[in-house]
This record gives sequence, structure tokens and C-alpha cells, in this order.
Amino acid sequence: MSFLEPITVMGVPVLDMRGLLELVVRFALNILAVGSIVRFFYYPKSQRRDYYFTFILISVSIFMLVYYMEGAKLKVGAALGLFAIFGIIRYRTEAVPIREMTYLFFLVALSVINGMAEEMSIIELLIPNLIFILVAWLFESSRLVRHVPSKYICYDNISLITPERRADLIADLKQRTGLNVIRVEVGTIDFLRDSALLKIYYEDAEEKGSEMEDMLRLPRNN
Repeated sequence: MSFLEPITVMGVPVLDMRGLLELVVRFALNILAVGSIVRFFYYPKSQRRDYYFTFILISVSIFMLVYYMEGAKLKVGAALGLFAIFGIIRYRTEAVPIREMTYLFFLVALSVINGMAEEMSIIELLIPNLIFILVAWLFESSRLVRHVPSKYICYDNISLITPERRADLIADLKQRTGLNVIRVEVGTIDFLRDSALLKIYYEDAEEKGSEMEDMLRLPRNN
């Protein structure tokens, strides 16, 4: 009996070594690719362990769901349905930042590819995985697009918000925030309270983004 031949008991399949090996190799490839993207590209900037955990579990769930479905049409339909569900979540949920939702779509797509590609060899399957990793690396690094951190500030000295005093405004913001402010945008002005909403752009040596950058108020406790 060959090592890769299916083992049956009373005509009932018990162990299919060929199928088991294919599952293990494909799952290992998927978890390695997804884990690398989350660990080395997403996590260093966000430091969000909750999303780290969520991305990995969703990827495993999607891979297993798609892999064990029978029929290519059913798999494609399920994959499109998953994208539709996550699209609805994106527009219905305020608490999930756009960067996290983008990574979620990205990793779901990768897991679907790894779970669907039955006719492809492992070497052929490596190509889309490497492309996904390369794209994440290119756009998370500063080689293509340099990230400029920003913050919203409720500013109280509205005498400095006029265009001709922009240099004085930047100098005051540098002194009061301790940040190397390079550009300022003036938003809503409230003359009754002598305040204005500013968006400042500043240089950060670490170039790490944060979901706190675009927050205008303290989050509500759920």
C-alpha cells in the first residue's frame, strides 16, 4: 500500500494523506503570508494587538471555509458574498478605521486565493502571495509615498490664523506642542469662543501612523 493512498474502513474514508498534505502545505503558506503582512507591515505602525488577533482569526476562518467548499462556482459566490458583507460593515461601522478595513479586505482576498486555487501547484501559488507581501511592503514603507503625520487641534489664539501671520502660527504651535510643524490648515472658526479647528502636519522621525491622528473628540465607551 502506498503511503499516499487513502485509508478506508468498511468503505468509509478515514485518512487521505495526499489531501491532508495539500491542506497542511496550503494552510502553512497562507498563515505564513498573512502573519508576515500583519506582523511586519501592519503592527509596527498601529501597535493594535486586538486587530492583530482579529486579522489572523478571520484569515484562518476564510481559508478553511473556502477550502472545504465543493465546486468552483460555490467558492466564487461565497468569496464575493464575504466581500459584500465586509463592505457593509465598513460603511455601517464608525469604530473601524479605514486602514484596518483595508488590511481586512487585503487579507481576506489573500486567504480566498489560497483556499480556492486547487489546480495550481504550490510554486504557482507562491507568486500571488509574494505579490501581496511586496505590495504591502512598498506602500507601508516610505519608498513610494512618504507618510506625513497630522493632528487636529482646537486652537485658542485666533489672532494668528490669518494668512499673513502663518509663520507666527506655526512657531506658536511648535512651541506649545513640541512637534516640528511644517504645515497648517485652518478649519472651522468660532469667534464667540475665540477658537478655531486646525489640522497640523508635522515631521516624525519614526514615521508611524496612529488612529489617534484623525480623532476630533474622545471616543465613547461602548
